[in-house]
Amino acid sequence: MKETNVLHNLYQKICKDTGERNESPKLIVVVRLLILTMIVYSLVNSGLFLFFSNISGMGICLLSTALFVAIFILSYRRGTFVSFCILNVSVLVWILFNNVMFGWNIGVQHFIIVLLVSCFFAKYRHEAAKVVYVFALCALRLSLFFYCRANAPEVVLADELNNTLQLVNTVAIFWSLSMIAYIFSTDTQALEGKLIEYNEQLQRQASIDPLTGLYNRRRTMEYLDKLLKAPEYQISFCICDIDFFKRVNDTYGHDIGDVVLKKIAETFRKELPPDTFVSRWGGEEFLLIFPKLNGDEANMALETLRRKIKAIVFDGGSAAFSVSLTFGLVEYDFSSDMDTLIKQADEKLYLGKESGRDRIIF
Repeated sequence: MKETNVLHNLYQKICKDTGERNESPKLIVVVRLLILTMIVYSLVNSGLFLFFSNISGMGICLLSTALFVAIFILSYRRGTFVSFCILNVSVLVWILFNNVMFGWNIGVQHFIIVLLVSCFFAKYRHEAAKVVYVFALCALRLSLFFYCRANAPEVVLADELNNTLQLVNTVAIFWSLSMIAYIFSTDTQALEGKLIEYNEQLQRQASIDPLTGLYNRRRTMEYLDKLLKAPEYQISFCICDIDFFKRVNDTYGHDIGDVVLKKIAETFRKELPPDTFVSRWGGEEFLLIFPKLNGDEANMALETLRRKIKAIVFDGGSAAFSVSLTFGLVEYDFSSDMDTLIKQADEKLYLGKESGRDRIIF
């Protein structure tokens, strides 16, 4: 528990924001973690130099450690962007010095890539300054390459030490790049996830009737248009309507009417085949689409549904009551358009109303 508290306190100190307005609070975290990386890196290198009995190299690494410790302390006394600039200048000077002292083979010049990546997160906008800085870093790296080819290092290192330092540099650079990418990508990924969820929610809201949870007319027209373009199976369509629904609202109130609509929608979902497309066409009218049933099969499914709905008893407060539905069913002939099919189903629904309601006209 104590170790957890220590780590938590350390994390809080690293995250302490010294930024100004419109500065990313994550930048100071990256700056401090990069400085800590450089401190650990310098201490590891000083140990390597000591192991290989290179006292001058160890002394340079200890001085580097002291430099980065001072920059870390300074990051709490200066603004975020100022701390970032100090870190960049210090690392560049450190790269130059190490290349002159130990040559190209130890690989410290690759830390320029870390600075290049981090500069793009330093400030919002300022693209021109970033481009200039990138070109400057590129020019510096090329200059160091040609300088090291033309000049021998001040301190010649054994091949074994050179190779070991290369390995340590590779680990430090990969860690630094991964850390920068992770810290700055988490917000982007979270935001992208929220946008996807929000868009899905908007699509659902635009497609679903809020009262019944069934598809609305807009989504139904989209589905029908897509379905009729390339039908693979026999398709049946049905428009149904609650009989005397106005009487329910007038007698028991609109709240009870809403209960009836929701209960019928629930019964549709429960009793009809799973792939049935069910929508609230408007008011107390519903459109049912059976994408894999012919007319006879759809008629059987509707008959079961009709009886189930008629058997439901609703509590109207003053009295119990039940409702019935009338259905107009048509089978797709593989040639009619959407409007024609809907019109045919509507005409059969009207015929069912005229001939006594509570029936299926096919």
